[in-house]
Amino acid sequence: MGYRLSKIYTCTGDAGETGLADGRRVTKDHPRIEAMGEVDTLNSQLGLLLAELAEQEALWPGLTEVLDALSPCQHRLFDLGGELAMPEYQGLQASEISRLEGIIDAWNEEVGPLKNFILPGGSRLLAQAHVCRSFARSAERRCQHLNAVEPLRSECLAYLNRLSDLLFVAARIIARRQQIGEVLWQAAERG
Repeated sequence: MGYRLSKIYTCTGDAGETGLADGRRVTKDHPRIEAMGEVDTLNSQLGLLLAELAEQEALWPGLTEVLDALSPCQHRLFDLGGELAMPEYQGLQASEISRLEGIIDAWNEEVGPLKNFILPGGSRLLAQAHVCRSFARSAERRCQHLNAVEPLRSECLAYLNRLSDLLFVAARIIARRQQIGEVLWQAAERG
C-alpha cells in the first residue's frame, strides 16, 4: 500500500469531512466512510476475540486451531479497509474466500447439523464470537449500501458474507471444544 500516517491529528476533519487516499474529500457519513468504519469496528472486535482465544488455548488446546484460522482474518479485514480507502488497491483474493469455505465445511462436519436457533452466550468467548458475527453482518450491510452507490469488487462482499458464516460456526466449534452447551432459543409460551 505504501501510504503511512506521519501525523495522527490533522484538524482537517473538524468540519465533518474526511479525506480518502485518492485525495477526495467526503462527509464522515458518506457510505464509503460508514463501510470503512464498520470494517474497522469488526476488526477491533475480532482482535478481542483473538485475545480471549489466546488466553484460553492453554486450558483448551482445541482452541489453537480456531485461533490459527481466525488470525489471518484481521489482516484480510485490513486489506478490505485498504480497498475501501483506495478503490484501485486490490488486497482481497478469491483464494481467501475459498480458505474460509474450507474451514466452515470442516467445522460444520464436526459440530453436525443445526437443530435449533442458537443465542449468543454460554461463555464470554462464545458470546464474543457472536458479537463478531453480528459486526460482520453489519459491515456487510454497509458495504452493500456502498456497492449500490459505488460498485465494489465482488470479493469484498463475498468475503464479509463468508466471514460472518465462519464466525457463527466458530462459536459452535468453540462451544464443542470447551464442552459448553450452546444456548438454544426457546419460543415464548402462548396462552
